Amino acid sequence: MATNIIETIQKNLGLPALEKIDPNSQETKGKSLRSSQDKLAQAAIPAVLAALYKFTRTDEGCQAIISNNDNPDWLGTFFEDREKSAVDKVALYAAVMPGEAESVMVNVADEAINTLKNSIKTKPSVDNIRSFMADQRHNILVYLPAAMQMGDVLNDESMDDRTNKMEGPVSGFMHRIEKMLSKGDESKYP
Repeated sequence: MATNIIETIQKNLGLPALEKIDPNSQETKGKSLRSSQDKLAQAAIPAVLAALYKFTRTDEGCQAIISNNDNPDWLGTFFEDREKSAVDKVALYAAVMPGEAESVMVNVADEAINTLKNSIKTKPSVDNIRSFMADQRHNILVYLPAAMQMGDVLNDESMDDRTNKMEGPVSGFMHRIEKMLSKGDESKYP
């Protein structure tokens, strides 16, 4: 399971490369020099993947991914009744119209499911999905702009915590411990 879901989706959809978020400034280093298309990719990919991560913390979410091969609205499934709020935050961050943001986010959600299923196709199970996404959590959060406050949308304030964006030997060790201790939530998230 060595797939980096962020990079795979970015390449498969032909979107601009993402930049890691600086844990000190909580923004990309070249923020003011980036185009709205760069910002749209920077916002849409990790926002959708953060919602997918949260969705896979429940058995019901993982089972829906395994059993529902032609879901026409994965984006709506991941965000539930918070989809409009998420789209608005991505659009505002990227300075694009909400319709454009939603279109990219829908494509990201569909590609995320394809990438996830391809990564676990030999053994599709709730545990394998949960494990794959747990392995991806740090990859997702180091690209998620804190300015969007996706933790508010997903009812998970840890998503916006600057310590998630830190890297290095000590931070890497702490992220590994965090991953070992994290477990799926047996209840449906709010």
